[in-house]
Amino acid sequence: MAWAQEAKPQDLRCEPRIVARQSAKAFPEGPPPDAALLQWVDVPPLDDWSQRWPGYDGAAWYRIDWESPCGRDQPVALAIVNMVMAGEVFVNSELIWRDQSLVEPLSRSWNMPRYWLLPRALLKEQGNSIWVRIHGISSQTPGLGRLRIGNPAELEPWTAQATWSLRTIYVVCITVSMVLCLLFAFAWLHHRHQKLYGWYALNLLCWALLLCFIVMTEPWPFASTQAFARWNLLIFIAFAYTFCIFALRFAELSLKKLERMLTGLCSLCAVFALTVPEAQMALSQAIWLLMFCLCALVCLLFPLRALQTRTPAHILFSLCFVLYLAIGVHDLLLLAKALDHNLTLIPYTTLMSMLVIAWLLGRQIVKNMRHIERFNHELSLTVTQACDDLSQTLEREHHLALSHSRLQERLRISQDLQNGLGGSLVRSIALVEQSSAPLPNAQVLSMLKLMRDDLRQMIDAGASAAIQVPETPTQWLAPLRHRFARLFEELDIGVKWIMPSHWDHAPSPIQCLALTRVLEEALTNVVKHSHAHNVLVEMSLERSCELLLRISDDGIGFDVHTVQTHSMGVGMRSMLARLERLHGSLQLQSRPGLTTLTAIMALGIAPAASAQ
Repeated sequence: MAWAQEAKPQDLRCEPRIVARQSAKAFPEGPPPDAALLQWVDVPPLDDWSQRWPGYDGAAWYRIDWESPCGRDQPVALAIVNMVMAGEVFVNSELIWRDQSLVEPLSRSWNMPRYWLLPRALLKEQGNSIWVRIHGISSQTPGLGRLRIGNPAELEPWTAQATWSLRTIYVVCITVSMVLCLLFAFAWLHHRHQKLYGWYALNLLCWALLLCFIVMTEPWPFASTQAFARWNLLIFIAFAYTFCIFALRFAELSLKKLERMLTGLCSLCAVFALTVPEAQMALSQAIWLLMFCLCALVCLLFPLRALQTRTPAHILFSLCFVLYLAIGVHDLLLLAKALDHNLTLIPYTTLMSMLVIAWLLGRQIVKNMRHIERFNHELSLTVTQACDDLSQTLEREHHLALSHSRLQERLRISQDLQNGLGGSLVRSIALVEQSSAPLPNAQVLSMLKLMRDDLRQMIDAGASAAIQVPETPTQWLAPLRHRFARLFEELDIGVKWIMPSHWDHAPSPIQCLALTRVLEEALTNVVKHSHAHNVLVEMSLERSCELLLRISDDGIGFDVHTVQTHSMGVGMRSMLARLERLHGSLQLQSRPGLTTLTAIMALGIAPAASAQ
């Protein structure tokens, strides 16, 4: 407000003195009226007007008359710790401060200490008065709490101490509660069978929400003070329920009937909190007391359980519960204004209790982690041994597969000698024998070159079965490219080779050999049958574990359906069998002017049988 000033050092010899505290019903707005027009009654320093005016909802004036021995020469400070629920402050009929909302929903100054250095211009030599108008409802113990007028040097630290006790320590508790709530919630999510962690996390969440209701100064998001009180009561019921369940579970007590009764009782209380008419909200205090008694009974039951089990965790936990109960009774009396001070102890004991509980549950987590580490170590040794055995087995199988592939390769060479080079020799011999005249040198030379090419093809194909896989796709393709490039050149067939620069995932030797056979057979078919003018050989790695080899030509094509239905040729069946043994596939697409053969092979997968 405009009257706010900085406190300055002052003479502590002049101490203002309160001479009267009085209260009267008031209109909800307007400046202080003539004091003679109101019906004043004397009130104590901690006043609850619901005791004096039962059921009264509205506004009330509190007039505090005070005197200063030094008159206006010394600065005077005013401090108010509690105004239940919202208020406005006047000094000698001049407004110096008011809450943001003085109508429903009311601002909440019940737990908000405030301090002002009173302007000298507003003070009188004698007969000063502080007028405080409080707006409240009867069910929320309305009235004026602790108020002091005195030297700024004394009131400023007193207000700071009250702020620490009534607000700062609660914010610290909220922070610690939420951190522990998240910690144990994550622990429960990773270990769902540890339901104790889940109940403790839920209890901490309810406690943090209760503390948030204490430190809130604005009514948002609630539409009225009564709605605020309803939800505050619901959260306290949830806190009491989760506290009792957690304590019973931690005590290792299996009391299913008691838990069902507790669930039913808390559910009935929650329904009552939601449905009770606003005019009877004062009855909710009985629910608060009932929930507190439930928590108290559990706090008393736990030490009896600790005497039975005699475990260190239960004993330490029971001591915390007994202390928690004693402090709870103290703060309950403080809330009922039965004690004349503002030192709430629950936040401090709550911090201690939460830390002890967190230490006990954390200690249990550490024990479980150590058991898991030992199990993981033993499992790691077992897995390592199994991996060594498996590696040796796989190595033996690999050697057997290579030996089998060599045998298959020898069989293929013998077949190629018989069907390829042998056939060429038989045709050449028959041609020479049937010729009536000596053959020209050029024709003889052509037959010899043809037999040489057949022999070279066999030799190159055999070399491709080497154990070492070429370092790059280009090196793998080089032998085939060299042999077929010359043949394509003689036949006036243009060829284009597209290869990746490196293997993303290198094929095994058996897979490399199978790819070589497929490409040989495909190019041979192009030479023999396609009458093509252009050929495209392309290899691509669509994904890190899948290789595609595509051979395309612009030849006359063929009917794919007819070939597949009426049995493929020997070469086509050979290509398909090789790929299927390696968990691969073969795709054919053909029409006049474009024939595409695509071999798809999954890398890193063991073959079902030999690829030869």
